Amino acid sequence: MKNSTRSFEVDLVYLWVDGNDIEWLNKKNAFLSKIKGLPIEGTSKARTANNDELLYSLRSAEKNAPWIRKIFIVTDEQQPSWLNIKNSRVEIIDISQFLPPKALPCYNSVVIEYFLYKIPGLSEHFIYANDDMFFHKKITPDFFFDSKTGFPIIRLQRAILGKWTNKFKDRFNIYRNVYRITIDKAAKLVENKFGKYYSGTPHHNIDAYLKSDYQRAVEEEFDSDIKPLITNHFRNKSDIQRIIFLYYALAVNRGNLRYVTRRESCRIRLQKPNYLYFINKYNPVLFCLNDTPRATDNDRLRVRPFLYHLFPNKSSFEL
Repeated sequence: MKNSTRSFEVDLVYLWVDGNDIEWLNKKNAFLSKIKGLPIEGTSKARTANNDELLYSLRSAEKNAPWIRKIFIVTDEQQPSWLNIKNSRVEIIDISQFLPPKALPCYNSVVIEYFLYKIPGLSEHFIYANDDMFFHKKITPDFFFDSKTGFPIIRLQRAILGKWTNKFKDRFNIYRNVYRITIDKAAKLVENKFGKYYSGTPHHNIDAYLKSDYQRAVEEEFDSDIKPLITNHFRNKSDIQRIIFLYYALAVNRGNLRYVTRRESCRIRLQKPNYLYFINKYNPVLFCLNDTPRATDNDRLRVRPFLYHLFPNKSSFEL
C-alpha cells in the first residue's frame, strides 16, 4: 500500500429515487397493497420525496471534492431529467443490475445497501451517500481514508444502544424505534462474532468503505444473517442496518474510529424552521438535510431555496 491516498481511485455512490414520479408511485403502491403491518419507516413519504437534493449534492461534490473518480447513481428504473449522462464521470445503475432477482421489486434501501459492492466498475475505495448529503467544505481523500493504510475513517456519533427503558422509548415515534432496533441488531451480531461491542450510531452522512471488506462481510461473515432479509421489500424491524459493515471493519482492525461533532458532520432535520441557522452556527464539513415522517410539504418547499443559496453554480453533471 502506498503512503498517500492521492494514488487511490475513490468513487462516490448515491441512492436516489424520485418519489414524485406518478408511474413509480403507482408501481410501489400496487405492491405495497399486498403487504400488511409495515412500520411507518417503511412507507413514509419522507423516504422518497424528491426536492432536487441530488442536483445540489452533485454541485457540492464537484465544488468541494473534485478528486472523486466516478459517481454512480443507483435508481429504480428512473433517471433525473436534468442529468447529463454524456458526462463520463457519472453513471446510472439500476438496482436490477446487482440485486438478487428474489429481492425485486425493492423499496427497501437497507436491502439495496447490502449489495453496493456489486456495482459494475466500482473502485476498491468508495464513499456512499444518500441524495440529502452534502460536501460543505473543500476536502481531500484523506478525510475519508487513512493516508498511510488506506483504511476508511469510520465516523460515528456517541450513543448507548440496547438500553431502552419504556420511559425512554416514549420519547420516540415508531420510525425512530424501528431504526434503533436495526442498529442494535447489527451491534449485537458483531459482538457475538468478534467479542467487540460498538455503541456509536450512524452520523447520518457520507461514509467510507473498502469494497473487498464490504463483500467479505456480506458473503462470508454475515451471510446467514443477511440472506433471509433480502425479500424484505420494504423496511421493517427485522432488517440489519448498514452500520454493521462499519462495526465489522473496526472489529477486524481495518478501519479507524472517529466520533464526530456537528462541526464535522451536521444533521439538519427537515422540520426545523431555519436550516441556515445550523450552517452558520457549526459551519460543518458535511451536512445532511434529513427528511422525516414529521416533516410536512411546507417544510419541503424550503429545501430548494436553501440549497440554491449554498450551491448556486451549475455543475458539469447537469444538462
